[in-house]
Amino acid sequence: MSLINYITQIQFDFGAVRLLAGECERIGMRRPLIVTDAGIRAAGLVDKVLDALAASSPVAVFDATPPNPNEAAVRAAVAMYKDNDCDGVIAVGGGSSIDLAKGVAVCATHEGPLQSFAVIEGGLARITAKTAPVIAIPTTAGTGSEVGRGAILILDDGRKVGVISPHVVPKVAICDPELTLGLPPMLTAATGMDAIAHCLETFMAPAFNPPADGIALDGLWRAWRHIERATRDGSDRAARWNMMSASMQGALAFQKGLGCVHSLSHSLGGINPKLHHGTLNAIFLPAVIAFNGSAPTMIDEGKLDRIAQAMGLASGAEVGDAVRQMTAALGLPRGLAELGVTREMFPRIIAGALKDHSHKTNPRDASNADYEAMLEASM
Repeated sequence: MSLINYITQIQFDFGAVRLLAGECERIGMRRPLIVTDAGIRAAGLVDKVLDALAASSPVAVFDATPPNPNEAAVRAAVAMYKDNDCDGVIAVGGGSSIDLAKGVAVCATHEGPLQSFAVIEGGLARITAKTAPVIAIPTTAGTGSEVGRGAILILDDGRKVGVISPHVVPKVAICDPELTLGLPPMLTAATGMDAIAHCLETFMAPAFNPPADGIALDGLWRAWRHIERATRDGSDRAARWNMMSASMQGALAFQKGLGCVHSLSHSLGGINPKLHHGTLNAIFLPAVIAFNGSAPTMIDEGKLDRIAQAMGLASGAEVGDAVRQMTAALGLPRGLAELGVTREMFPRIIAGALKDHSHKTNPRDASNADYEAMLEASM
């Protein structure tokens, strides 16, 4: 049985942040907690959000989101949420702030530690409609978490887990490309490759969902044509618009599942939280594409050739090399060794990947040896 469901209201265009007050009123959010990070606040983006709110009462702001959000940050933000009697969360930032906001929305309204809501711990059944409403305002174009049903968070024990439920999908996504105009080149490149990875991996996932496939391919088409422009010239409004769309589209297709790219990235990111998720996805993509090429669903549906068409390539055989070339052209690290990853780390990475929720939705079942080969190919 296939479940096809799109439930987020999306406001998309330059200047869309000005609609925030009306959206808060529409969903009944009167005392929001803004979840963001210090960099976003210093850049003046939180001020734009506060101006858009035009709130008559004070708005609480939690600006201590770490680059890879963790259980300690969830606890600290939940304490602020409760101290200020908040009734909803507004996430302002990249995937880290949005994912943290989702963790707060769950933990502020349910009993139990964050670990109990991880999908690998049976958390899906524990997350209910009591979850606080979230409005997500992305300031990067990569994760697409503003329309996703999950959050990736690091537990106190070091595991990087998914908290997944229809109840954590933001009630509103305000996608304003203007908020990404000041994004630095390397962050533009890394987050952009994250969006490309999402479009590719959701399309490769075997679940039956033709609408999601179409959304993912169109998102890939947009991202592949505009990522270099956005990286080279951050003020290119058309490039920024298309990259934000691609990011959102990749995440709309998340309901199909992801795969080995993300199971590896989640695992390694849990081991070393300083590593950027989008950069890891870019590095792992070619090896996983090669591994997935012989999967029955990939062959029967001609998926590699359809991917190649979206990327403007002659055949599916060129996809992996094209990703490598794009990663190099953007100036991102081309292998794990450049990030300080060693072969001695492989057993820990593989153990985490085999337990990750994304492992289960790859088009081919990956064994310990398969993961080792993918890691070797990605060094």
